[in-house]
Amino acid sequence: MPQVETPEKCWVGEKEKICYETREEAEMAARLVEVAHGLEVGTLHVYKCEIGKHYHHARRKKKS
Repeated sequence: MPQVETPEKCWVGEKEKICYETREEAEMAARLVEVAHGLEVGTLHVYKCEIGKHYHHARRKKKS
C-alpha cells in the first residue's frame, strides 16, 4: 500500500494550517478547496506566513 505524505503544518493563532512552499502552490490548493466545497472562486485568499517562509490560505473576511 502506498505511503500517504503528511503535509507540513504550523500553528496560526489557534488553528493548525497546511504550509505551502510557494504562493502558486497555495493558490492552486485554494482553488481546489473552493471547487471541492462548492465555494465561489475567490472565497479563499493566500497569504505569507508571519512565522516561516511559506504560505497558507484562508477564507476572506466578510465586509461589515
